[in-house]
Amino acid sequence: MTTPIVRSTSVPKLAVTEPAFGSETVTDFLRDGYWLEACDIDGDGNLDLVGYGLNVGEIYWYQNPTWRKRLVVDKIKEPVGAGFGDITGNGLPDLVVCYQLYGPGGTIHHADGEGGKIDWLENPGDPAVSTENWKRHYVGRATGMHRLRVGHFSRADRLQIMGFPIVAVEDVHAVLPVMLFTQPDDPTDEWDAEVISRTDFRMIHGVARKPGLIPGSPLDSILMASDEGVTWLYFDEDAGAFASEHIGDGETGQFEQTTFKGSGDLDGGRVGNDPLAYVAAIEPFHGNTVAVYTRSAQDSEASVWRRHLLDIYGDPNENGEGPGHTVMCRDFDGDGDDEFLVGLRGPEPWQGAYYYKVVDLEKGLFLKWKVSGESIARIVAGDFGNRGVDDFATISYSVQHYFVAPKSEITLHRNLTPQREA
Repeated sequence: MTTPIVRSTSVPKLAVTEPAFGSETVTDFLRDGYWLEACDIDGDGNLDLVGYGLNVGEIYWYQNPTWRKRLVVDKIKEPVGAGFGDITGNGLPDLVVCYQLYGPGGTIHHADGEGGKIDWLENPGDPAVSTENWKRHYVGRATGMHRLRVGHFSRADRLQIMGFPIVAVEDVHAVLPVMLFTQPDDPTDEWDAEVISRTDFRMIHGVARKPGLIPGSPLDSILMASDEGVTWLYFDEDAGAFASEHIGDGETGQFEQTTFKGSGDLDGGRVGNDPLAYVAAIEPFHGNTVAVYTRSAQDSEASVWRRHLLDIYGDPNENGEGPGHTVMCRDFDGDGDDEFLVGLRGPEPWQGAYYYKVVDLEKGLFLKWKVSGESIARIVAGDFGNRGVDDFATISYSVQHYFVAPKSEITLHRNLTPQREA
């Protein structure tokens, strides 16, 4: 069996740098908003943005530094989650997107039994000479497909797409298949599909691809937020099969009121030399609760995780949902330890980005600042100004039948935090 990572106890922080970020509108007055990715689309060394919503069926990319808006594809039915990978092998990132989530009704109670499709969209290269939509290639499908990540999950010689449905036709809380699609010899053909799990997970809402968590392996693994809580999913090369580690049950106290439990979105944070010192989560599905999981066992293969409740933002609404939607970890102050951001979609006063800084990992103590006020569906991070520090960008949450932000926009927040030495 693959040996789990041995964690170490962090030293309590004696000094903390207060975060500071600017605010720059990339685009506003969006017709809808939901998903955001960051990558260098045109290979010019600048990190660009790709953003879209579910309803209009149009995906755009925004060219750094002018933020000129360029069409990737239109007439795509209800695009949801996405990721990037160089599928053509030409050094430019291609877009992978899942779409056609819902049928008539437009909510998690109306999964499209013929939908859940995944396409990869071929990057045409030079935007100055490309006026057509990116060419679409079909990968595969599973009903309710809602999140995907691109990487190397069971083999290093072929790109793979791991796909995660959120609901089934039979019921919102029905068991779901976790899918793995592997690139064939001709990537324009339908990809080889494999069911990793079909009995273990329900209501999968958030996933994070995490390289470097499997000791001695080049493979990526996944942190997953679902009805079951928080799970680490990885390929055990010794056993030749996927395995999972249950990190925590998530939020369970609202179940009788909302019918939701578990975890909604998450990311894993590095502290010192530990690549997964903690997991930060917003819980449960579309939840109001921020929690952090820390490893309490040392020098042991046994995994003992402790859940620390940090914040509760408001009460569930009439649909049983709270304002929380996204979590993202990154080292913003340069001290070698990851902070994390929680994005709240709204309505006010529960809206914006909250920045959490670890003070004492053993005790689960974090400091918090509010660093932006816009509605947030998703946060991405990266060095958008080639300054050697990570900034973050957001897209507003504007989805019919759920929550429609009064002002829907993509916003870049330049990192102005004084950098510390690791």
